[in-house]
Amino acid sequence: MSEVRLGFVGIVMEQRSQAEKVNHILSQYGALIRGRIGVPDQQSGMGVIGLIVEGSNDQLGAMTGKLGNIPGVTVKSALTGKTTVKTTDEGEKRT
Repeated sequence: MSEVRLGFVGIVMEQRSQAEKVNHILSQYGALIRGRIGVPDQQSGMGVIGLIVEGSNDQLGAMTGKLGNIPGVTVKSALTGKTTVKTTDEGEKRT
């Protein structure tokens, strides 16, 4: 049984050259990502990615921590206070 939260993660890349590293990490945590939008800025070379995520605090913290360790990448997240308790026998319960 694990508690999961729904939330948002914003990622700003100072240089789009970091996109390969960012996308590699996002693919590792793909099961947590419910939605994604990416906006590259051709003029400045920056990029922004917005994610809708659902996962445990530990899972989301691991993902955002890895992303934040990439030089030139800034990550901010906001999670809901509501949790969903997932169990193997009973499906989902809202708490």
